[in-house]
Amino acid sequence: MDLLGAAANVRDRLITGHLADLRRMPREVIDSAPNATVYRYLPLSDVEPERAPAGGTLGEPVLLVPPLGAPDFAYDLRRGCSLVEHLLLAGRDVYLVDYGPISFAERGLGMEFWVDNVVPRAARRVSESRDGAGVQLVGWCLGGLFSLLAVAAHEDLPVRSVTAIASPFDISAVPLVAPLRPLAAITGGRGISSIYQMLGSVPAPVVKWVFQMSTVDRYLTKPLTVLSRLDNRDVLEQIEAVDYMMANMHGYPGRIFGQIYHLMLRSNDLADGGLYLGGRRVELADVEVAVLVVAGENDVIAPLGAVRKGPTLLTGAPEVRFEAAPGGHLGVLTGRRSRDTTWAYLGEFLDRNDSSRDVAAR
Repeated sequence: MDLLGAAANVRDRLITGHLADLRRMPREVIDSAPNATVYRYLPLSDVEPERAPAGGTLGEPVLLVPPLGAPDFAYDLRRGCSLVEHLLLAGRDVYLVDYGPISFAERGLGMEFWVDNVVPRAARRVSESRDGAGVQLVGWCLGGLFSLLAVAAHEDLPVRSVTAIASPFDISAVPLVAPLRPLAAITGGRGISSIYQMLGSVPAPVVKWVFQMSTVDRYLTKPLTVLSRLDNRDVLEQIEAVDYMMANMHGYPGRIFGQIYHLMLRSNDLADGGLYLGGRRVELADVEVAVLVVAGENDVIAPLGAVRKGPTLLTGAPEVRFEAAPGGHLGVLTGRRSRDTTWAYLGEFLDRNDSSRDVAAR
């Protein structure tokens, strides 16, 4: 261990109270609706906007779609390890739809609210702000499923591509819930249904607990990790940023938790190609845009097997690319190794599906 480096890190933590730079990238509101605020991140002053080689126009806008439960800054975790910052440094035009904290009043909202309202409205507003440009959606976990289902259900959306990172398509391949499926089949899900109907929502502390239990080994050994890596500032900053995110988790509406439990955990409908939402079945085969699916090699919430099922269901997409990258459920999105893996795959995919590049190449 570098004792001087460790001493400097301890000193800085004692003096400032933190090591990680948790400042958020500056942004502005371009649209606001209940449970859906759309932001545009301000371009960096010292970075030229990405332009087509000869077209002179901005590249396709990128819209980040978060899952429920996680705060919107999961995409902007910390300076130096922020997907938003990375995309801005690449000169991309970046947007995000934020749902805000979920309260008891939103307990009746279901997945169809996001599939039929939130994601379509956000995509259209982003497109309108860019004079009708196609939008490239990037969703993490449930945000990836929301994005794919929205595109499948609304063929008129101005969407150019969808990236789904750590999105589970086959719940039977998730070890955390596999033991619950036989019990749910026997009871018909009545026990769990009674609990979430009574509570009205899944409180934020429960969501935080689930995330922590998914990496219980790392959570329990974190003190030892900190002590053994005191000289590695990047590691310490990442731990601090993840802890801050965990302290700001949001709750789930009771109804959407019920849909996840009944439609995905009990019957595993999505693995068969679609879900019944809003009185009709939405088929993943109806997605007709390019798709990138990324799985985390160490993810226990959405393990490789659960994510790998997705490309086999997207039979209508002109291009489906699957990649595996190191990291757990959060790490595959914005871990220290994602800079050279997930983000690189995403950059190549966004470039290849940018229509302004198509125009310039002609």
